[in-house]
Amino acid sequence: MLIKRKSIEKEESSRPPRPPAPRKAKYAPVTLSEMNGVRYLHFGTEWVQGAMRIRKPDWLELEYAQQMMAWMLWIEQPLRIAQLGLGTAALTKFCYRQFPAAQVRAVELNPAVITVCESMFKLPPNDERLAVLEMDALDFVNDAANHAAFDALQVDLYDATARGPVLDSADFYSACAACLAPHGIMTVNLFGDHPSYAKNLKAMKFAFGHVICLPEVHDGNVVAIAFKSKPALDAAALAARAAQIVADSKLPAKSWVKGIHSAV
Repeated sequence: MLIKRKSIEKEESSRPPRPPAPRKAKYAPVTLSEMNGVRYLHFGTEWVQGAMRIRKPDWLELEYAQQMMAWMLWIEQPLRIAQLGLGTAALTKFCYRQFPAAQVRAVELNPAVITVCESMFKLPPNDERLAVLEMDALDFVNDAANHAAFDALQVDLYDATARGPVLDSADFYSACAACLAPHGIMTVNLFGDHPSYAKNLKAMKFAFGHVICLPEVHDGNVVAIAFKSKPALDAAALAARAAQIVADSKLPAKSWVKGIHSAV
């Protein structure tokens, strides 16, 4: 349809000035790829934001995602788990299936990621135990209603460049610590070969009493485990718990224990 410019200008000049429209968030495009039976999520680049083996949709395909569950060495029966950054919903789905007594919250800012997880990555619908929230992770951790509420907090916040967490300040990690119960544990996906690594570790150590980094996997992924107080590191107890995790979930928990002992 053609509209005469003069008519628009005349009409607009007679109207009172409008307040500026709120800025809409801009997100990188959500794209997919598949190879050898594995579906991958990207944000318009070659960087992998998550993966799902199509025949095993609830399995944690990527090794760093498996390591993000290392809090299981100390917490056997969590009641509340939070995930910051949905990715392919791999961790969210695993926690939802593995801990039937737990409430699981996942926080994702980009609505397109939530939609693609529902349509392409087998994310179940929200119910009385599962809630996927479209919101900023910073708002979530700063909400007083979430303070002291969670046993486990998993943080995997990356943008299209995938080279460092998008939230990495001491204030952010202090808010994360506030969301955990006294026994609570946070795991964070970092990049060990990037300047963001040292910055994040410094901020985490400011906010938490004790931080342990597992050995690097993939193309530089390093999972940090943050505790509000120094954890029990008895070798025999950790080995027994790891064996139980392997039996219950098939996760490679024995390698986590080995990595923890090499780091402390």
